[in-house]
Amino acid sequence: MSSIKIGIIGGSGMDDPRLMKDKREKTVKTPYGKPSSHLTIGKIDGIDTVILARHGKDHSIYPTGVNFRANLYALKKEGCTHILATTAVGSLRENVKPGDLVFVDQFIDHTKHRPLTFHDEKVIHTPMSEPFCSNLRSLLIDSAKELKFRHHKKGTVITIEGPRFSTKAESHMFRMLGADVINMSTVPEVILAREVGICYQTIAMSTDYDCWKEDEEPVTWDMILSIMTKNAENVKRLILKTIPKIKHTECECKG
Repeated sequence: MSSIKIGIIGGSGMDDPRLMKDKREKTVKTPYGKPSSHLTIGKIDGIDTVILARHGKDHSIYPTGVNFRANLYALKKEGCTHILATTAVGSLRENVKPGDLVFVDQFIDHTKHRPLTFHDEKVIHTPMSEPFCSNLRSLLIDSAKELKFRHHKKGTVITIEGPRFSTKAESHMFRMLGADVINMSTVPEVILAREVGICYQTIAMSTDYDCWKEDEEPVTWDMILSIMTKNAENVKRLILKTIPKIKHTECECKG
């Protein structure tokens, strides 16, 4: 059986030497340019793990400026079989409260300026009816239950360009479209992962109510940072709980 290698995108604090053994950093180049950060390579609980900072180690890359193709190519070339991707999201539903975790199972693409495929020379139509890995999602749900974290087993994320936040009109429109949460990073990351046959699942942390909810303050970056800082330890614990459970299984992600 081929070996498991876990990619973590985002993953602030996961490269802590107390958690990650045999840690080393690797700078890579790809046909699509440089990834957002060097790769941090090591072992977590004995399992090969690669960490990549989506927005750079200093969070200096704005959402549309992320070189998603270079990031996914680098993780594929490094041998990653699975990806756990952390992301902050705004809630578009009353029951998804700030601090909640959402294991999304669908996306809506509302981006406009991003390369969405590796197949820009030879047309390949990739199935996308179930874009996320149901096996990884099930493992994350089990871990969240064991840790007694408030979570939602599924949901639809809509990805916008950013870096600006939504207008109220847009926020209400996204709710009408059926989106449960909103972010600036899942598309095209999930699409590219599917194209290269990597099992991919988002761990979405709700930080705010966007701007649709009249009795709440409209979202600000300071608000997002405050909730993320408060809950980063929970996301770390969730990932550490889930990694040892990941095994090779037959699933749709392999194409």
